[in-house]
Amino acid sequence: MKRFLAFMTVAVMVLALVLTGCSKKDPAPTEPTGNDAAKEPLKIVLILNGTLGDKSFFDSADAGMKLIKNEFGNDVETKTIEMTYDQSKWEPTLLDVSEEDWDIVILGTWQMTEFLEKIAPDHPEKKYIIFDTTVNYDKGDFSNIYSIEYKQNEGSFLAGALAAKVTTSTMPKANPEKLIGYLGGMDIPVINDFLVGYIQGAKYIDKDIKVAISYIGDFADSAKGKEMALAQYDQGADIGFNVAGQAGLGQLDAAKDKGKYAIGVDSDQALQFASDPAKADLITTSVLKRVDNSLLRAVKMHLDGTAPYGKRESLGFKEECVGLADNEYYQKIVPEEYRTLMTDLTAKIVSGEIVVDSALGMETDKLNEIRNSVKP
Repeated sequence: MKRFLAFMTVAVMVLALVLTGCSKKDPAPTEPTGNDAAKEPLKIVLILNGTLGDKSFFDSADAGMKLIKNEFGNDVETKTIEMTYDQSKWEPTLLDVSEEDWDIVILGTWQMTEFLEKIAPDHPEKKYIIFDTTVNYDKGDFSNIYSIEYKQNEGSFLAGALAAKVTTSTMPKANPEKLIGYLGGMDIPVINDFLVGYIQGAKYIDKDIKVAISYIGDFADSAKGKEMALAQYDQGADIGFNVAGQAGLGQLDAAKDKGKYAIGVDSDQALQFASDPAKADLITTSVLKRVDNSLLRAVKMHLDGTAPYGKRESLGFKEECVGLADNEYYQKIVPEEYRTLMTDLTAKIVSGEIVVDSALGMETDKLNEIRNSVKP
């Protein structure tokens, strides 16, 4: 009997082990969640209503896309589309990218605002960043648009002050005439904002300064820009400031031909032409409109949830989106005394001690009064 009971006990234990083993199954595979899930990159497209190669405005915007890619790597997918200066392509391209799977659409200039105001409300799932202008937020629901403007008038104040110091100096290419040049792309508010600051800065140094002012009529015709700049130099200007994108490159060509000084714009144009020393050595500095920095800043804010969609911002010295180029050419060409003055004037603008006028929102009569006050 004892042997029988021992046998039964062992049998029951074996059976229990078998049943337990049969009841266990391999766990079902689970889908990755949270940090284990594959992260889709943020898709960002820049559309340019022009072409690259202007060594100025559009190149700065494209440089911003490179900054974004360098900063965020595989977390972003970026693309730049050149729509050229053919205006018939602008609206269709904006519509196409809006209907594709881009998360953020970046575009710029006042010429695109009407198209954006028309298209953006129909694509509320998209985010739009428009630079160097603003949409009219009173006209509709533009809560998915962030507008970036720049305090280019403040940077131009420094350019005007520098130009006035140069033209009244004993620098080797200066002459006795108190005349400086200004070459604008078009007679529009943002270009005149540069001009108003330029004139104010020049008159801050010398109230009797004169400014030869020309408008090319577009931002592409560099040959016409050169022709107008040559005329200003022939008139007696010994330094000229171009604010005309690709067309403004004609100013730099004219400076080289005449052996006169120039001030670049948007990008650091002396460094852009470092391979042509005869030209770079005449570019005293450039008024930087750091479109590149502003776009990187915007994407950073988008990612941390602080981008002010539905609003406009005006960026300047504080945000490092406006300034003067300080490079080896600036150090070599511009006397230390003048460079120190530029630093002091910058501090006074930032502190509010100097308030720079703006052409944005300015009445035409007032603008004409300012232009006429420096007419040669």
